[in-house]
Parts: sequence; structure tokens; C-alpha cells
Amino acid sequence: MIKTLLARFFLPMALALNSGVFLVARKIGGSLELAVVIPSALVLAAAGFAERNMTYRPDWKTGQGDLSTDITSAALLFGVVDPLLKWLLPVPVLALAGAQAMEIGAAVFPADLPFATQVLVATLLAEYTSYWSHRLHHRLPSLWWLHALHHGSQRLYWLNNFRIHPLNYAINYILGFAPLLLIGTPPDVVLGYLALTYPVLMTQHANLPLRSGWLNYVFSTNEVHRWHHADNARDGDRNFGRALVVWDMVFGTYRYHAKGNDPAAVGLYRPTTYPARSSFAKQVWSMFLPGCCKAAN
Repeated sequence: MIKTLLARFFLPMALALNSGVFLVARKIGGSLELAVVIPSALVLAAAGFAERNMTYRPDWKTGQGDLSTDITSAALLFGVVDPLLKWLLPVPVLALAGAQAMEIGAAVFPADLPFATQVLVATLLAEYTSYWSHRLHHRLPSLWWLHALHHGSQRLYWLNNFRIHPLNYAINYILGFAPLLLIGTPPDVVLGYLALTYPVLMTQHANLPLRSGWLNYVFSTNEVHRWHHADNARDGDRNFGRALVVWDMVFGTYRYHAKGNDPAAVGLYRPTTYPARSSFAKQVWSMFLPGCCKAAN
């Protein structure tokens, strides 16, 4: 009974937690950054703990030589890459736009709308650019080689959401957030977008038998996202949305079936020459070797 309730309400509760904490912090003048990060970390930890007792695929519980890669990638992402991008991104945006253009940009974003509507506008824009970034990473050989590190795991579980090439992450980050900065999106609106979507990202790869119902037609839940990790292009070139599936629906790449919603296997498209079984460092460096990207997909 408890497992059934958790399967149905884990994601709704996570969304409610993140949104609720964020709105309270905004109302009382608290730290909005912490209001996003702390609940998201709790959701991730809860997903990892829940995998021990309500696993979706038992064979995904066993490590496949991928744990060290996932841990190294996550440590680099949180310790270096993400903080560096947060610090550096405003610099090229300011240089590109110029002070006067930034003032114009500030007038472009509809900051006079209700806060919830502003968050919706920012969410749709960020998800649009993220969608096309992700889709191009599946189309262009050089970008696919970057993205292949993320798809190299042959199982899905709570940690491999953070298995990603630093350059892949940087491209996605810049294309996702630079447009918001260019049009003058208020910081609290950007953080509102993160508060809304982080619970989805924290559970997107979880090895949990979630049954999120109608939310599968709004968010790229773990039920929806499993198709994206299929080991063939016919099934895998679907569900490119970062956290939402709206643009997948618009552009015809959405796939979800309430029954039988499970690809036969996950991993890289075959045949491939990508060194998925190598160390994280070798996989990252392989991008810069001659002839790296000719047969990645």
C-alpha cells in the first residue's frame, strides 16, 4: 500500500515541496538559491533511498562498472563546472548585448505580468532552447560524441542524471539560460523556473516504478525519459525536453505509453566506437582525439 502511494505521489509531492519552499522563501525574503537547492537535494536523496526498497528494474541496481564514472562526473559538475558557468555566463552575455541592449532586453521580458505567468514564460523559452540543443546533440556527429558519455550507461538510476561531458553541460547551460538573461528575465523568475523543474530532473533517471499519471503529459518524468535512453535511434530520438514535454509534442518527438512503456534496452546506439567502458577522464578526452566523432552513433 505504501509503495503504491509513493509510486503515484512521489513526483507530485516533490513538485509541491520545491514550489512551496520557494514561494515561502520569496514571500519572507529568504534565500531563493537555498530554497531551490535544499529541497532538490532532499528529493534526490529520497529517490536514491527509495530505489533500495521499490526498484523498477532489479538488474539496474547492480553496478556495471559505471559508478566511478558517475561519481566523478557529478563531483566535477557540482564542484567546478556549474559554479564556473554561473560566474562566467553574464560576461559574454553583457559583451554580446552591450549595456544599452541589456536595457532594451529588460523591457522585452513581460515583468509586469503576475509572477506565475512570468515563470511560465521563462520556462517555455528555456525549455525551447534546451530542446533544440538536446536534439542537435543527437543529430550532429561531433555533438553526439559529447552527449554519448551520458548515454553510455546501460542502466538508469538516481545518480546518472549527472553523468555528462563538461562541454555538453556547458552548451546546454548557455543555450538554456543566456536567452533568459538577454531579454532581462528577473533573477527570481529564473530561480522560479528551476524550482519548478528541478524535482523532475532529480527523479528523471531514478530506478523507481513511479506512476505519475497526467504529469507524464507535462513533464519529462522517468517514465517518459526512459524512451530517450533506448539503445536504438528509432526509440531513443524522442523526448528531448529538459524537464517539460511540450516542445516534443509540438515537434512530433513525444513518446509515452501508459502500458508497456519500457524500451527493450538502454545505452548507446549500435554499432558505436565510443569508449563507453573507459574511465571518465578517457571518455572526456576522447572528444579531442583525431577521428573521434565519425561513428559515434
